[in-house]
Amino acid sequence: MPKRILSCILCMAIIFTSAYAAGETAVLEVSAPAAILMEASTGKILFEKNAHEMLPPASVTKIMTILLTMEALDAGKIKYDDMVIGSARAKSMGGSTIFLDEGEALSVRDMLKGMAVASGNDACVAMAEHLAGSVEEFVVLMNKRAKELGMNETNFVNCNGLDADGHKISAYDIALMSRELLKHDDVFQFTTIWMDSLRDGKFTLSNTNKLIRFYKGATGLKTGSTSIAKNCISATAKRDGMHLIAVVMGAETSKKRFADASNMLNYGFGAYGVKKVVEKGAPLANVNVKKGMKSKTELVAENDFTYLYKRNEKADVLPKINAEKEFEAPIAKNTKGGSVEIVSNGQKISEVNLVFKEDIGRKKLFTVYLSLVESWIKS
Repeated sequence: MPKRILSCILCMAIIFTSAYAAGETAVLEVSAPAAILMEASTGKILFEKNAHEMLPPASVTKIMTILLTMEALDAGKIKYDDMVIGSARAKSMGGSTIFLDEGEALSVRDMLKGMAVASGNDACVAMAEHLAGSVEEFVVLMNKRAKELGMNETNFVNCNGLDADGHKISAYDIALMSRELLKHDDVFQFTTIWMDSLRDGKFTLSNTNKLIRFYKGATGLKTGSTSIAKNCISATAKRDGMHLIAVVMGAETSKKRFADASNMLNYGFGAYGVKKVVEKGAPLANVNVKKGMKSKTELVAENDFTYLYKRNEKADVLPKINAEKEFEAPIAKNTKGGSVEIVSNGQKISEVNLVFKEDIGRKKLFTVYLSLVESWIKS
């Protein structure tokens, strides 16, 4: 075969392969026995492999421990500067630790560093005891929160992920709890740390998640490895407004774990994008108010709506406002006053409620009389 023809064939093969890899039918190779790729804002699954098989998660377990800590902070039950006292049980923990001594006091902030960066099993126990009184009671809270999040393929036995009979979770459920943790922006001040220290610089912390340093847009979230669970990770990254969650379970080596996670993230960012169609709290309609202390008010979006699209497909996504022009007082804040239909290519794909942005009381009879008199005088 002439070299010129052979060269043309090779070029066509390369072009075809590149186009195939960029398209929706691209083959994504993941070596781990279980994995999933989820887009955080929509919860849409972009790739999965044995995602519902319950497996030991190792220290990826700590995502739930960190989540409950962040929720306690948001609820005002604890503060970042509160001191957490190390117990004998915390000190006895093996595996990854921050060498917490019995009776030693570290802040909640330092405990979060210890859990998120150094994967400290002792920090998890101390935090669990601080929040619930005992590890056992904290595990009850972990399983309760899992059920609330729809994590039906989860059974927590401990708070740190050390191997234990019955301590199992699916890749899908890890993605669900990871997605919930991503709603807490404060957590990124811990999960994105590469190097830090505790005890006034005496103890160095180095992140077990190497993607934090080497993957563009990485935001976390948690690694894990034991002899039984092998190598696991919930890797999160954000680019161009899209936040992805790549979960890998049971990888043979740490290197393969990071490679699988990177491959999934690359695939997601390459093949998909997101567009925020409706933003929570955005004023979308002006309405009149009869017999109210105010004559006009606004309807605002109750929630965000983000549209996930494939980059190789064209889709026009538009909001369509449905609301009456006039309402009668009294009006209570956050009550429904209309809706926004999300329309794609002429078809309704979702809906967001429009709610009143404020309370508006009804005018009293005397106020109405005064208004009439004022109008008469002006005229």
